[in-house]
Amino acid sequence: MDQQKTGHARGAAESGHPIPHPLDAQDCQDAQDDPYVPYPRHRRYHLYEATALLLILSGLFHLVVFAVDGGPWNGPVSWRKPVTFGLSFGVTLLAVVRVTSYVRVGPRLRAALLGVFAADCVVEVAGITLQAWRAVPSHLDMETPFDTAVSMVLAVGGGVLVVLLAGFAVASFRHRPTGPAGMALAVRSGFAILLLALASGAAMIARGVVLTRTGHQEAAYHSTASLKPLHGVSLHAVLVLPALAWLLSRTPWSEAVRRRIVAAAVGCYAAAVGAAGVWAVLRY
Repeated sequence: MDQQKTGHARGAAESGHPIPHPLDAQDCQDAQDDPYVPYPRHRRYHLYEATALLLILSGLFHLVVFAVDGGPWNGPVSWRKPVTFGLSFGVTLLAVVRVTSYVRVGPRLRAALLGVFAADCVVEVAGITLQAWRAVPSHLDMETPFDTAVSMVLAVGGGVLVVLLAGFAVASFRHRPTGPAGMALAVRSGFAILLLALASGAAMIARGVVLTRTGHQEAAYHSTASLKPLHGVSLHAVLVLPALAWLLSRTPWSEAVRRRIVAAAVGCYAAAVGAAGVWAVLRY
């Protein structure tokens, strides 16, 4: 019986599907009543993915708006922000929904955390988009009480993102993620690099707020330039690396070969992040 269970677990892992973590008798009963168990996928996860797709469509829509309306691409007031933030938040939300299925987190807790994360992504993109249509900066803008409120909401939302994603990162290191060969390394590396993106984003906001509070508003808008490459490169490791491990699981290559490819990809990604970090330090 134990051998059959072990064989089933190995087969599920190699198929690329997440393996529900061990449950005791009471947890098994709860799982039968819980609509968020990994098998089958509950409609709430589809709702999160649909939200991610809407954010991506929002970014693409504003790319069309930029093509029609014109204006500068760079700067604190431009259509670039709703474009890039819509695409980035949408892709990140979609990636986190999929990737966390390999992380050993209780189904109810995972559903709740993803719900907060999805709502926070919507709030962030909505605030940035609102300010773009008002033709005012979305971040670090303290010119009016309303603009200050929007900036504070975005800052607090950023803090919520840090807490949630850091929680998933910690969970991925506490218990080995499930999935095909190389997935555990891909998930852990993706979340570790993502934390660098969150740290660089927090540094940008902190530096900008200090400059704004000391009366250097214009300097605050330009103070984040050196950290943007590091932030952008680090942000999507949690998508790229697990996606690579998943694609490799569809090949006939051996587990050892796939693990080496994932390890090489992690090394290359880390090198790119390191280069962006050096550039940020030199330009900071």
